[in-house]
Amino acid sequence: MLDIRWICDNPKTFDKFLSQRGVSAASSVLVDQDAKRRMIQSKLQKLQERRNLASKEIGKAKGQGLDTKILIREVGDLKEKIQVLEEEEKNVSEALLNLLLSFPNNVDEDTPKGRNEDDNLELRKVGTPTQFDFPVRDHVEIGELLCEMDFKKASGLSGSRFVILSGALAKLERALGSFMLDVHTREFDFMEVIPPVLVKSDALYGTGQLPKFKEDLFKTEEDLWLIPTAEVPLTNMHAGQILSEEELPARFTALTPCFRSEAGAAGKDTRGMLRQHQFNKVELVSICHPEKSQEEHERIMEAAEEILNRLNLPYRVMRLCTGDIGFSAKKTYDLEVWLPGQKKYREISSVSNCGDFQARRMKTRFRPKEKKQTEFVHTLNGSGLAVGRCLIAVMENYQNEDGSIRVPDALKSYMDGLDVINVG
Repeated sequence: MLDIRWICDNPKTFDKFLSQRGVSAASSVLVDQDAKRRMIQSKLQKLQERRNLASKEIGKAKGQGLDTKILIREVGDLKEKIQVLEEEEKNVSEALLNLLLSFPNNVDEDTPKGRNEDDNLELRKVGTPTQFDFPVRDHVEIGELLCEMDFKKASGLSGSRFVILSGALAKLERALGSFMLDVHTREFDFMEVIPPVLVKSDALYGTGQLPKFKEDLFKTEEDLWLIPTAEVPLTNMHAGQILSEEELPARFTALTPCFRSEAGAAGKDTRGMLRQHQFNKVELVSICHPEKSQEEHERIMEAAEEILNRLNLPYRVMRLCTGDIGFSAKKTYDLEVWLPGQKKYREISSVSNCGDFQARRMKTRFRPKEKKQTEFVHTLNGSGLAVGRCLIAVMENYQNEDGSIRVPDALKSYMDGLDVINVG
C-alpha cells in the first residue's frame, strides 16, 4: 500500500506510475477522500476539546454550587454529534483504505516501459539450449513412457490441472525440493520454516493478493484461504510487529504446496504440469533494512540462480517491464529456464523487491539504532525454485532417446545414487 501523504504531495508522479501500469489516473479521487477525512477529523477534535472543557466546567460549577443544567445539556448534544462524526470518519477512512489497497506499487524509475511480457528486457543468457540428435519429447510424453505421471487419474480425483507423480518421478521431485532447501539454508543463510498452508484474510491483504486477486484463490468454508505461495505466511510472520535493527535481515525459506485457481489462465498451458491448481514451490523471503533492499534483491537472485547452475540447466534473466511486473513489486527479475519440449524459455522464478509496500499493509516496522521514530521495513520474495517446473526442465533437458532420464549429478545423493530413471 502506498503512503497517502506521498500521493497528496506527488499526485502527478503517482498518476504517471499508474499510467505505466495501464491504470487510469486516480490521484484526484484519493486526494479528495483524504481531504474529507481530515476535515471530519478536525471537526471531531474541536468537538472533543469542547466536550472535555465543558465537562471540567460542570465539575467546577458543582463545586461552587452553581446550576449545571445548560452545561450538562451541551455535553449531551456534543456526545451525540461526536458519535455521528466518529461513524462518518470511520466510513470515510475505510473507503480511503479500500481505495489505497486496490492500487499497485510504484515501479522503479529505471523499470523498462512496456505493455506486456513481450516488452520485458533480457539481461543475459546462461548456458546454451540443450541439443539432441534425436526427436525431442516433452515432459508429458516422457512421463507417459515412464508410467509415473498420470493426469487422467488425477482428473478423476480432482478435475483438470492436477497430476499424480509416482515412483522415481515422485522421488525426483522430492529430491529437487530437498536440494533447493539445503542450498538456501546452508549457503545463503535462510532459515527453513514449515508454515501453515491455510491463512486468514489479513495475511493475503498484507502481501497484496487481496482484494485484487480474489478470483485466483481457493477459500474454505471456515473463512481460511489456501496459500498461492509461501510468500504469504513467511512475509506475514512479522505482521504488526516492531523489530529491532539487529533483527534485520530476517530471511526465511519454505517448501510448500501452493494453490491457485488460475482464473485468468483459461485455455493457457492446459497440457502437462506447467500450470497446475496445486504445485510445490520453494520460496525465499527477506525482511530487511530499507537501505539494504537492493543488495538483498541481488542476493536472492544469486540463491535462485545457484540452483539452476548446479543442475546445469540453461536459462536467461529478464527484467520485467511496467506492464508485466507484479502488483506488489517495484522491481522484478524473472528467471526463465530452457524447455526443449517447447523450444522456448519459461518462467521458473520471479524475484521481487516490494519496498515498503507490503510492510505498510502489514504494519511491520523496525526501530533504527539511536532513533526514536520507527520506519517501515522492506520486503522481498522470490521462488527458489518452482519445483514442478524444475522437474519439467530436468526431464526434458536430461532425456535420452528411449525416454529415460539421466539424473543430474547434484541430485544423485538425494536419489540413493540412481543414475538413470529407466523406462519400464
